Order: sequence, then C-alpha cells, then structure tokens
Amino acid sequence: MKILLPLTLLAAALPAAAQTDVLPVKQIGLELARDIAMASVEACRQDGYNVSAVVLDRAGNVQAALRDTLAARHTLEIAERKAGMAIMSGSDSGEFRAARGDIRPELNHIDGLIVMDGALPIRAAGSLIGAVGVSGAPGGEKDKACAAAALKKVEERLEFAP
Repeated sequence: MKILLPLTLLAAALPAAAQTDVLPVKQIGLELARDIAMASVEACRQDGYNVSAVVLDRAGNVQAALRDTLAARHTLEIAERKAGMAIMSGSDSGEFRAARGDIRPELNHIDGLIVMDGALPIRAAGSLIGAVGVSGAPGGEKDKACAAAALKKVEERLEFAP
C-alpha cells in the first residue's frame, strides 16, 4: 500500500536547494556598472593616469567597459581579466594574489583570469553582484585605488540596494 504525503510535508523533507527551481538573484544594473567604470577612470585621471575600467556582472560577463582616450588598448583585456579574478575569488585580486601564489601560474592560463592587483568585488547588501577591474596606472595598487574610489562614490547605492 502506497502512502501519499501532502505536498507541504514532502517539500519540508527535501533539502532547501532541491526545493527551489527559480532563484531570485541580485544582479548589477547597467547604469550602476557604467557609473563605477566611469568613476574609476575619473579617479585615475585625477592622478594623471590613463586607464581602462571594466565592470563584470556576478557571472563574469562584461557589463561596462571604458578605455580612457590615451590608455593602451591592452588595458581593456587586463582590466577584464583582473575583474574576473575578483569574481572567481570573491575578494580583492591583489589580496588573492598574495595569499595564493602557489596557484598563480596555473590561474593565469585560464581564459578570463589574471592574478594581478587592481580589481575589487562589488557587493550590494552583502551579495556579490560583480567586480571592477582597472588597468593602466603604473602599478596594480594604483589601479586598485581608482577602483576603490569609484566604489566609495557609489557606496550608498550599493548599501541600500533592494
């Protein structure tokens, strides 16, 4: 004899991951991504650096990419790959580089990643929604400073995101 359980009891018995077919996901919007990229470029301009800034969404897709007029063309790819590392690690790309030098050579051979300083994760209300990578200043720590200045500029928008 089969015993049929009410659907609510069956759902309660399943692990939480098995219950959800559609997930609500926080995603960075185009306008915010554009503003972060532009603020990164502007922060570096104030220090006399011509850079590129790339903002990736949480899945590692390019949401916004800007190359300052005199920035080298390769800076776009480097900024994107730095941001990819921040997405993959969920942390500051320079901190990851310092902590995981043991796997840096291998990671540098994966498409979309480069283990260099100059990218920061973007979090909204505690959720990772993307990353910003900057390239072109004389040193990754300067790239990172421009990204940090941009995130500071949009801090309220990130903190109070729905």
